[in-house]
Amino acid sequence: MSDQLKLLCLEGDGIGPEIMAATLAVLRAASPFLKRKVNVVRKDIGFAALNVEGSTIPQVVIDDAKAADGVILGPVSHNAYPSVEEGGRNPSGVLRKELALFANHRPARTWPGLDAPSRKAFDLVVMRENLEGFYADRNMFAGGGEFMPEPEVALALRKVTASASTNIARAGFELAATRSAKHVTVIHKANVMRMTDGLFLDCARAVANEFPSVGYNEMLVDAAAAHLVRDPSQFDVMITTNMFGDILSDLASELAGGLGLAGSLNFGTHHAVAQAQHGSAPDIAGQDLANPVSLILSVEMLLRHLGETAAADLIRASVSAALASPDTRTRDLQGTLGTREFTEVLTSLVEEGAT
Repeated sequence: MSDQLKLLCLEGDGIGPEIMAATLAVLRAASPFLKRKVNVVRKDIGFAALNVEGSTIPQVVIDDAKAADGVILGPVSHNAYPSVEEGGRNPSGVLRKELALFANHRPARTWPGLDAPSRKAFDLVVMRENLEGFYADRNMFAGGGEFMPEPEVALALRKVTASASTNIARAGFELAATRSAKHVTVIHKANVMRMTDGLFLDCARAVANEFPSVGYNEMLVDAAAAHLVRDPSQFDVMITTNMFGDILSDLASELAGGLGLAGSLNFGTHHAVAQAQHGSAPDIAGQDLANPVSLILSVEMLLRHLGETAAADLIRASVSAALASPDTRTRDLQGTLGTREFTEVLTSLVEEGAT
């Protein structure tokens, strides 16, 4: 293990610079608990890069991401970008494909003292396959998965492979084996998509046989959505395909209090990218209104993934303490603090825990 931890910092668009500044402040406050010195390298993506480099994610950024120990990715306004031909690539999708980030680990949990739409406390994880499925920008080696053979006819291809299905299933079972409930629910729609989701199920069942100590069941995606609303506490680790995981993880996070509280980690065999679940919120950018918790918790997950457990535990405990009272929350959580004031409170809590 190197004595230095190299992190690539990509602020992104909208509120990205504000929540990145908050996240890096918390990371600095936690530095006494890190086993390695952190070296943060900053590069532009999104509109800032497009205006200078002609691309929302220049090749040098991709190369730096591959050389880093981890990447911190701010939110991007990719729906507002120009066409791909004009340099408007989605940095999130590009990094997932270029770094082979096959898993998207999305936890959703309620926090003590913070009201949430769910009537019950819960702590679950959605393990989402990240590289294929219905995502047309990353499910082909070359070309796109969406096309129009003639005007007013649009087609989309869904790709499901045994290798990707096995990878996400194994990642989910390995995670479940470390949790107290030790249970996996595989989410699918094999009653309709018999070949694609059927293959996904076959792979998940094969991996389940390798983990006899982990409980296992299967659920149709529509039923899973209904059961999440009724009682999210019945779930521990949910393993599913790309599009289903995207939708269900947002639902679970909203039930826990909102996407502003939802961390997310994309990882593969060799690389990992911390990324907030929410978007770039350009309507509130620069107004000191952004809640930075999602990106902070994403970095907490990245640190844990990189073996920096003590610092990760400290950050999570400090976030929990800050969320427990309206006096130390941001306005979107019925608090009174802006981004900068909340960051000061949270860094103080981290520093107190680190002394």
